[in-house]
Amino acid sequence: MKPKTKQALLIELLKRAEGATLAQLVEATSWLPQTTRAALTGLRKKGHVIIASKVEGISVYRIQKAD
Repeated sequence: MKPKTKQALLIELLKRAEGATLAQLVEATSWLPQTTRAALTGLRKKGHVIIASKVEGISVYRIQKAD
C-alpha cells in the first residue's frame, strides 16, 4: 500500500467534522507552522474552500463540503 502524502493527510484532517487546529496539523505533518499555513494556502489555490473559525480563542480549520 502506498503511503499517504502529507497533503492528503492534511485534507483528511480538515474534512473531519471537528476540523483541525494549526497545532494538530503541525503535529501530524511534522512541518513548521509557517509551512503548514503555506500548505493551506496551496489547497485554497487548488480550489478547496477552507473555513477558519475560532473555538475558545483557537483557530480551527475545516474544508467546506460542496452543496
